[in-house]
Amino acid sequence: MDITFMVALVIALALFFDFTNGFHDTANAMATPIATGAIKPKTAVALAAALNLVGAFLSTEVAKTVSGGIIREGSGGVQITPDIIFAGLMGAILWNMITWLKGLPSSSSHALFGGLIGAAIAGIGFHTVNLETLLQKVILPAVFAPVIAGLVAYVCTRIAYALTSRHDPETGSKLTQKRGGFRTGQIFTSSLVALAHGTNDAQKTMGIITLVLIAAGTQDPGSGPQLWVITACALAIAIGTYAGGWRIIRTMGAGLTEVKPAQGFAAESSTASAILASSHLGFALSTTQVASGSVIGSGMGRRGTTVRWGMVGRIALGWLFTLPAAGIVGALTALLVKTGVVGVVIAAVAGTAAVLYMFLVSRKSQVGHHNAVEVEEAGQAVRFAKKKALARARAAERARNNNPKGPQR
Repeated sequence: MDITFMVALVIALALFFDFTNGFHDTANAMATPIATGAIKPKTAVALAAALNLVGAFLSTEVAKTVSGGIIREGSGGVQITPDIIFAGLMGAILWNMITWLKGLPSSSSHALFGGLIGAAIAGIGFHTVNLETLLQKVILPAVFAPVIAGLVAYVCTRIAYALTSRHDPETGSKLTQKRGGFRTGQIFTSSLVALAHGTNDAQKTMGIITLVLIAAGTQDPGSGPQLWVITACALAIAIGTYAGGWRIIRTMGAGLTEVKPAQGFAAESSTASAILASSHLGFALSTTQVASGSVIGSGMGRRGTTVRWGMVGRIALGWLFTLPAAGIVGALTALLVKTGVVGVVIAAVAGTAAVLYMFLVSRKSQVGHHNAVEVEEAGQAVRFAKKKALARARAAERARNNNPKGPQR
């Protein structure tokens, strides 16, 4: 097959993966502020899309890790080829679509790495994988980042509730807690998460396109992404983010624990800090795992809140199977494309058919901005009813005060 056509096909597929990454990971930044009512759903995804676009231009360290770290560009005569990268992308995209359909916040990053590693091993050999970089910049961050983010969110939540707790100085009884400021603060913290997400996740597709350009001989090994690559990837992830990813927003916003503004503020702060630090160090961590760990930690930090451990278990299983599942699909696709043009065509048609099938299945039980936050809408209705009842009581009290002798006979 003509190398130019294969490179173009891989670039198109990489940008589609970037799009799926966007709508798959919108929940990382905007699930909690939507759940608490800090931002309206449509406004939230539009803000996230804009900040993902900006964030994609702020760093290229993660892109360099992907393009020249995990899969060797060239060592001892070994050279990864565009068809192997094509196979790896197929594994990543199919896993992203499956987990999106199930509403599971799995890692798009690990799906990408799993697909690439599986395709490289099956298509070329085990020696194409840089195990040291894989361990240092993927595996270890995957283990420690969500745990650290969860612990930070737990501590921040406890501090937030302790500092804002109000009691009657005479009786010691609890007064109405004034924590509305955290809802406003969530606009800032969720925006910071969206910006951080752009600095990390958009870089991975930049790294893939840079890798295929290097493999095709049109770019020097060790060089970073070109400006047009950065721009294209930034736009793709921004458009995907605007698409919403409402199924995963519902899971992150209400499926793990009931989220209140103080919790959301703490979770988003710890998530943004972890992602920005990792982007600076070139760690290609899973922003989804970090965000999930933060939500769980914040749930544990608020007294009286129940963490839904059954859902946590489902998500953890998804994390566990992401690398191997995407790797298996990538490996099978690599074996298929090695047969030549016919294999590439079969893989492309089968992958397209699978994506369309999952999209059609999703239409049978649609989740959108109108029903992704049912829990919060119910909570708002209860609060509105309480406010009306309080207003009626105050009006009755004023009427009694204005007529101290009681009703006239």
